[in-house]
Amino acid sequence: MSTANSSGHNLPLIHGVCAAMSTPFDDSGEVLDEGRLRNHIESLVDAGVHGLVLAAGTGEFAFLSAEEKEQIFRIGVDQVAGRIPVICQTSAITTVDAIQNSRAAADLGASAVMVLPPYFEGPFERGVLYHYEKLARAIDLPIILYNIPVNSGFDITPDIYRKLIAMENVDYIKDSTGDLIRLQQLIGIGGNILSGADPLAPYALMSGATGWIWGAANVMPHECVSLWDHVTSGRHADAIALWRRMLPANLYFWDNPHGAEYNSAVKTATNMVGRQVGPCRRPVLPMTHQGRVALQAALSILPTNRVDRDRLVFREWDDERDWLVRMTDRAGVGRPHAEEAAQ
Repeated sequence: MSTANSSGHNLPLIHGVCAAMSTPFDDSGEVLDEGRLRNHIESLVDAGVHGLVLAAGTGEFAFLSAEEKEQIFRIGVDQVAGRIPVICQTSAITTVDAIQNSRAAADLGASAVMVLPPYFEGPFERGVLYHYEKLARAIDLPIILYNIPVNSGFDITPDIYRKLIAMENVDYIKDSTGDLIRLQQLIGIGGNILSGADPLAPYALMSGATGWIWGAANVMPHECVSLWDHVTSGRHADAIALWRRMLPANLYFWDNPHGAEYNSAVKTATNMVGRQVGPCRRPVLPMTHQGRVALQAALSILPTNRVDRDRLVFREWDDERDWLVRMTDRAGVGRPHAEEAAQ
């Protein structure tokens, strides 16, 4: 299935700005918040994103139970109601579990699934090829290969990608290596390449990528969509001018001097611009105040989703340390159902 862009060129089903959605929790970070989830989905769809990716890395999938993932998929498909593609991240260590997860997502109405190679003491190349081949034969949905070797421990190299893309239903790869040379190698092989490295966004698209699976779209969906429109319409000078305003925050998410994890920085920024997604699930802690000030400064130059620089206030480390202690004390150490069971 494909669609046509404004230039009349056919695009694959999964293209453009695919928001790697943060998973909204309540203020404790331990309870999935359906109201916030539906509101966040609606905000992103209204901003014009071209697809949603549920329970991916930015969605803290490693911190979610199987029941929570299924709930997110069900709510997401229901809320989107067919307006844009919904991609469900269905990775598992074993092939049987990956197949079961993917079939369940298909039954719920997913448009595609995104799947990591088996991780943590996973197989070498032969086992990875087996894993994807069995999955491709078991489902009738497009499969997005998910390459993030720094976290998965396995790199889908261009040679391996060439073998995988020949399989039926394996139509896409999300590459999060952050290597523009690697990205261009994959583009040269064929298939549909989705960039997963925030700081490469415009250059990936200009090099021939089909689009992005982009965590920063939680924060700045309007800017991400405008960047897509500029590049795909050939307005490269406008794209780079916009990118200069987007780059500071995107660089901060990717690497920063304040010890802020990617998901924590993205969620903090998303809350700052008015989309309530709550904190990350522990043990990922809230950002320090120094980090928040730096992030607010980066967000203050965005054209649409900016924050007010007048609100920036610095605080000394002793105050910051006390604030972190209070914050984590308030959050507690358990989830409601677990605490009730222990009583």
